[in-house]
This record gives sequence, C-alpha cells and structure tokens, in this order.
Amino acid sequence: MSNLLEVRNLTTRFYTQDGVVQAVNGISFDLAPGETLGIVGESGSGKSVSMLSVMRLIPDPPGKIEDGEVIFAGRDLLKLSGDEIRHMRGAEVAMVFQDPMTSLNPVLTVGFQIVEALKLHQGMKTQEARERAAELLSLVGIPDATKRLDDYPHQFSGGMRQRAMIAMGLSCNPMLLIADEPTTALDVTIQAQIIDLVTQLQEQLEMAVIWITHDLGVVARLTQRVIVMYAGYIVEEALVEDLYGSPRHPYTIGLLGSLPRLDDAPGTKLLSIPGQPPDLVALPEGCPFAPRCEYVVERCRQELPLLETVAHRHQVACWQKDKTKRKQTSV
Repeated sequence: MSNLLEVRNLTTRFYTQDGVVQAVNGISFDLAPGETLGIVGESGSGKSVSMLSVMRLIPDPPGKIEDGEVIFAGRDLLKLSGDEIRHMRGAEVAMVFQDPMTSLNPVLTVGFQIVEALKLHQGMKTQEARERAAELLSLVGIPDATKRLDDYPHQFSGGMRQRAMIAMGLSCNPMLLIADEPTTALDVTIQAQIIDLVTQLQEQLEMAVIWITHDLGVVARLTQRVIVMYAGYIVEEALVEDLYGSPRHPYTIGLLGSLPRLDDAPGTKLLSIPGQPPDLVALPEGCPFAPRCEYVVERCRQELPLLETVAHRHQVACWQKDKTKRKQTSV
C-alpha cells in the first residue's frame, strides 16, 4: 500500500530578534491511508509547528520552511502555488485547531463559515450548502442543527464549538484530518465525546488522522502509531502498544513514568523529568535531551543521535538505547 503522506527532512526556522529558533529539525515520517498517527511531546517540542509546516500555514516572516519534502497523494505540497495550496486545504487536508473560539470568526455565523467552505471547495449553491452544513452539524452531534446554523460562535458552548470545527474540517470529505490538541480546553467528559466522535467519523469516512497532543492517555485510546518529539526532533517512533510496553528513549520513559497507573501501589510517587527543555535558539551540540538524561555519557553531549530501528516499526534516536532496553527488561 502506498503512503498517503510522506514527510522528508522537514526543517522550519523562525527568525526573531533573539536569534534563529530551530523549531523543526529535519523530521521524516510516513502516514498510510486510513491510519491514525499520534504526535506527542511537551510544549515547544515542535508538534504543532511541524503540522503547520505540512499545511504551509507558517507565517512568513518570521517563519520559513528551510528544507524538506511533503508528498501528499503524489504531490509535493511545498512546491504548490499559493492558489493550489489554498484549494488543497480543506478539500483534501483539513485541520482542527486547539482553540475553537479563536479559530471561528466571532462576527460570522457558524453556518456561514461552513457554507463558505462548501461553496469554495465543492461548488455548491447557497441553499444546497446550507442543507449540507446542517447535515454536518447533526453528524457531529449538535441538536437542532438547522436552527443553530444562524447562531454565532459565542452562542455555542466550548464542546459545541469544537464539534462545529470538526464539522467544518469534514465538510469536504478530506483524505487527512490533522487535529491539533482539539480537546485541551474541554472538560474530561466532553474530551471523551470528541475522541469517540473522531473515531466514529474516521471509520465512516475512511480518512487518515494525525492527532497532536501532550496527553498520552488520549494517544493510547485513539492512535495506532506514535511519534515522540523533543526540541524539534523525532526521538522515538513506534506502534502504540510497543511504545507503551517497551519505550526506549529516556524522554519517552520519563513521559510514561509521569502518568498515574491503576495498578500502582498506594503512595507510589510519579516520576518527573528534571531540568527544562533546551533553548531552541541555542540547541546543544549533541543530543538535546542530554542535560536532563539519567543515562547520559560524554558521546551524548558531543554527537547528535539519529533514528535507528530497534524492532519492527520501532525507531529511537539514542546512544544509550541498549542500556534503556536492559533497564526496561529488568523492571
């Protein structure tokens, strides 16, 4: 099966008064049709910027995609013209952003915003587009959808606004939906509903999904494969069951160790990762995680590790991957 998306050596920089921010540093990955991929990491790890780069939504200036290829359905998105990429967004690749209140235009009705996408990408007339917009709002679980078309974003609750954003993203039946932490601002009950909704719609529409999050619990429930990012690099990539069952990068081990477990003994303390993420304006020469790593050796401070295969569909960028494997085996 050929890949739907192939990202190769994607590199993005931001030119600021403080220096050049090395936001995304030569990442590469593939996505198969219908697959769900999770991208995890703490704030500033490059998750959102990498996907905004894929969509060509990086503001220029100060941002610039310096290098790489983004092959989607056989075309390099980085080489498309401005008009071509605008027609591709929404129609073939859609993105749901973290905060629906700032993503939706507050002075336009929700229905108008969905209808505009349908008229632009599907060539529908206004009435036909309104009927389809009502169908989409019903599909994502908004009651009285036809009446709610004329409501403004502030008249929707947070969960309903996020559902409206998903409806807008799905309006043109995209082959790929990118969800950028869409449940972060919602309470846990609404989070669960949104996750179930996306899973259900993915099965119905047979689309691929990239889910960006810092919530490893969401990843375990929703995705088939996971990419772990740190300081603009991919440090580990694995099938979700392998990542949780046998993490190999010290950063991944630290992230998983910070999660509470139902089988922990009473009084068990959660792990924490010492130190702070590196300054992306002045990344260290070697492994960016070295200053915070319990496995660090001198080579880690001098040479940047590259992703290497350690098992089936499991890659890790770590000079101490054999030591982390022995420790995981002994636990």
